[in-house]
Amino acid sequence: MQGQFLIIGSAFVIALIIVIAILHIVKKAEMRYYRSKVKNLEVQRNQVASTPVLLELSKVEPIIKNDRMEEKYTKWQEKFTEIKEKRLTLIDDMLIDLDVYVEKRDYKSCGYRIADVEIEIYKVREAAEHLLEEIKDITLSEEKYRAIVIKLKTKYRTLNKEFQDHRELYGELQEAVEMQLENIERTFLDFEKVMEANEYNEVVHICKALDTMIEHMEIIISELPDILLMANQVIPNRMREVELTNQDMIRDGYVLDYLNIDYNIEESKKNIDKIMDRARVLNLESSMFDLKTMLEYYDSLFVDFEKERLSRKVYEETVVDFQKRLEKTNELVQDVYQQLDDIKNMYDLNDEDINIIHEVNKTLVVINDDYKIMISKDENKSSPYSMLNEEVEALSNRLTVMEDDFDQALKSLGNMYDDEVRAREQLEEIQQFLKVCKDKMRSYKLPVISDNYFVQLSEANEAIGEVIKELSRKPIVIKTLNTRVDTARDLVLKLYNTTIDMIRTAQLAEMAIVYGNRYRDKYEEVDKGLQDAEKYFYNGNYKDSLDISIKVTSIVDENIYRKLMSVYEK
Repeated sequence: MQGQFLIIGSAFVIALIIVIAILHIVKKAEMRYYRSKVKNLEVQRNQVASTPVLLELSKVEPIIKNDRMEEKYTKWQEKFTEIKEKRLTLIDDMLIDLDVYVEKRDYKSCGYRIADVEIEIYKVREAAEHLLEEIKDITLSEEKYRAIVIKLKTKYRTLNKEFQDHRELYGELQEAVEMQLENIERTFLDFEKVMEANEYNEVVHICKALDTMIEHMEIIISELPDILLMANQVIPNRMREVELTNQDMIRDGYVLDYLNIDYNIEESKKNIDKIMDRARVLNLESSMFDLKTMLEYYDSLFVDFEKERLSRKVYEETVVDFQKRLEKTNELVQDVYQQLDDIKNMYDLNDEDINIIHEVNKTLVVINDDYKIMISKDENKSSPYSMLNEEVEALSNRLTVMEDDFDQALKSLGNMYDDEVRAREQLEEIQQFLKVCKDKMRSYKLPVISDNYFVQLSEANEAIGEVIKELSRKPIVIKTLNTRVDTARDLVLKLYNTTIDMIRTAQLAEMAIVYGNRYRDKYEEVDKGLQDAEKYFYNGNYKDSLDISIKVTSIVDENIYRKLMSVYEK
């Protein structure tokens, strides 16, 4: 038991030692962390203090040549003194306090103090860097602005050389361009005077003015020759070509009023005058765009002229074809329309068929009226050919639709006529078929003809009579007629099948009885059976007669049926 207590006690002591060691390590690590943060802040403070403001201020002293510069120099010194003696000193005091808190291990307060120091260092750094930039704007001004002006002078010399090499392209505006170039040269001289007096605030404005003037001169040197060429030669020549072409086409009978050419030419001349007025003061804003727009307009007029020429050719060809189609359609529709009463008397037309014909006639009247109006426009030269061509094309499409409707109506009438003709032809075929049935029945003199045959014969004759009756009606109801014809054809075909079947059965029965007679003397059973078969035969019961005669004869000759069929087929 004592041994167990000893082990437990030893383990407890060891665990306690480990916990103490871990706490000690944690505290030392925490101490190192905060000391590292403080050291880093001291480095940042020293970096701010080492900002080369004094060096740049020393460069300003030799170039102070006016009160404004001296005033700026004084303010910069005051700002630097405040940063160095007040704000950096405050940061030093804050760092000392921070060291005290770290030594006391008051890490909670350390966190807040560190944040305050970081903010203050950031503010001082921003103030020092901003002050340094302000001073450098002055100390580096001469070098910076002279580099800018050197580039601008290079551009200017290039533009001046371009102008001098092609002076003739600028025509009456040579003097205006030269004056602008002289203004740029004077501005360069102003730059030198300002730089000599170290008035760097003015230098900024002069450099911006030079950049703007040279950028504007680049546009002038580049675009002005093209503007003068287009305004003085290209567009006026194109306007004259348009005027001449317009006059020639009007003499040839073209209608071009819708193009408003005379009005647009006058407006173009006014716009060119305005562009030239602006060009004389070197204002080229939107001038090139306006001139290109005018040129595109006059180019498009030649497309319109060609369209009118092509439209006239197409129209003159199309209108002839359309006139022929229209005349032919007028004759056809008029012919059908005049016979409409006769057609209605002949056939039982429905309202839809009649309405189609009426609507076709109305549509055709409107098309004829529109065609006359179009021809009147052509004769009076009141409409351009492009519009006439569209009108004749639209009329042609309307006529095509009307023709389709009319064809549909004619097709319906044609089908009725075809059905009537076909019904008369089928009536003749049915009657001929019935005659064949009667001839066959007369050619084979049967002892008895069944009542079924006469019933079917009567039905067939009655059906044929109905067909004849429908054909004699006025108007003819085609649907009813077709039904009567189908019924008559079916009944006659049924009669024909009955006739053929009756005659065939009777012939086979008779042949079977004749064939079995040779066995009557020898076979009593055969004789008795054939007597019954003859009785059935003469009573008109040909099927039973055939069945009995084959049955009794097959007692003697098993192939009796095959022999009968062979003889019958021959």
